Amino acid sequence: MTISDKHLISIDNLSIAFGRVEQEVVVEGVSFTIAAGEKLALVGESGSGKSVTALSILQLHDRTQCRYPSGSIYFDQRDLLKEPEDELRRIRGRDIAMIFQEPMTALNPLQTIGDQVSESVIVHEGVNRFDALNRAAALLDRVGIDDSKRRLKDFPHQLSGGQRQRVMIAMALACKPKLLIADEPTTALDVTIQQQILELLDQLQREEGMAVLLISHDLNMVRSFADRICVMEQGKIVEQGELQSIFNSPQHPYTQKLIASEPERFENLDSITNSYDDRPLVIGEAVRCHFPIRAGLLQRQVDAVRAVNDVDIELYTGETLGIVGESGSGKTTLGMSLLRLQHSQGAITFDGIRIDQMAERELRRLRRNFQVVFQDPFSSLSPRMTIEQIIGEGVTLHYPELTEAQHRERIINVVNEVGLDQSVLHRYPHEFSGGQRQRIAIARVVVLEPKLILLDEPTSALDISIQKQVLELLRELQIKHGMSYLFISHDLNVIRSVSHRVVVMHHGDVVEHGETLQLFDNPQHPYTQTLLNAARYKAVTNG
Repeated sequence: MTISDKHLISIDNLSIAFGRVEQEVVVEGVSFTIAAGEKLALVGESGSGKSVTALSILQLHDRTQCRYPSGSIYFDQRDLLKEPEDELRRIRGRDIAMIFQEPMTALNPLQTIGDQVSESVIVHEGVNRFDALNRAAALLDRVGIDDSKRRLKDFPHQLSGGQRQRVMIAMALACKPKLLIADEPTTALDVTIQQQILELLDQLQREEGMAVLLISHDLNMVRSFADRICVMEQGKIVEQGELQSIFNSPQHPYTQKLIASEPERFENLDSITNSYDDRPLVIGEAVRCHFPIRAGLLQRQVDAVRAVNDVDIELYTGETLGIVGESGSGKTTLGMSLLRLQHSQGAITFDGIRIDQMAERELRRLRRNFQVVFQDPFSSLSPRMTIEQIIGEGVTLHYPELTEAQHRERIINVVNEVGLDQSVLHRYPHEFSGGQRQRIAIARVVVLEPKLILLDEPTSALDISIQKQVLELLRELQIKHGMSYLFISHDLNVIRSVSHRVVVMHHGDVVEHGETLQLFDNPQHPYTQTLLNAARYKAVTNG
């Protein structure tokens, strides 16, 4: 599509500061334009200022906290920084719409999907509720939600992550905006759903001729979608230009670092070639986990959710076994079952000992040998405990014989081992970045010197360069301590970069397993082929 020479939106020398008394400048001197019908990507790591900049277009910051020391935001020849609130309210949703990163947070849990999608049509176009709901059903059809009229009565919690994101898109498109702002629209979604959402956005953009401002740290997604790119670092745009020019010949060191951090660029991490012991550490035989579905007055079981179906699995000493699949495939349930953190049936042997029938008190003594690093470190770390208390809690429980000096020395050693300084020990989790919190979560388990760590999506919420740092840290710790990893992820690039072998799960079944490179190069099962094709789609360049 030919891009118009007219600038739909023009941001010039924009600076943004927060704070009522002592103001901190978080965005400084930002300038870029978006033409009608153009797709511009704003990329950078967390804290770079890209979402803050985008939210300023719609003036969604708290006006008592936010100031604009300099700059202008012209949209259709009007400076939005000088427009009164009433006029901004008319623009929001009608001329400029936004898709937020986490739809479950952005959607109102107390309103039906129909009411939320039809709201902007009623407000901006004065349509009656009956006609607005019919328009909402048509929009849901258009974004690929089946049985749309029935879905109008559903609440957000009744939809999957992909469906909720489609609802957000339907809401944004309700009044046919001229500019769509998409803030990390696929971050929390499975790779196949990511592909569907990207294809949908691309199709709707072409059909409606609207401009799109895409905010993302996923360079593969940007590569397959955008026309131009602006790269942000620490509140400033350090480089901008045409897509191919930026990717083929990045000029700024920060841009070069981002591109070099793409997972496919470091798929030959040592953990793939590093040899492991052929002695099984964990053996699962016919592992099964079904959740009952109950109905009726007496709540009798009428069916079951078959999360894991008679799975046989082995993990060797010093090995990384990747478990992949979409949300609901059973991969996390399988991992939790193997560690006896989820009730299940089947024989489970850990280091030669049957643990599936072991009493909880007896099992507790073995717990230090198998630990878990969760997806979201902020949720898994207590906000009321210092870092020293968080890391030391397990040491106190499992090593009561240590003196106070030995206890503290152990904590300091592991903090240094994960790349942090002992000065962090008196601080709290909220004072750290996502990557630092994940290092703390890793330190909390490594301090116990476990034989096995279950890593449940440990990098999915992290920026791409931080992902690389965390993966390299895990590799180094594995080589040093000889630990085994069960690595659960829907990111196939990450799985390929860290795993010796891979297990592919679909609807509770293992549909394929094998050596990593062999499985990636020659997948046999149609579902594995679908996953890999979706991952490759993200890596395809424009043009």
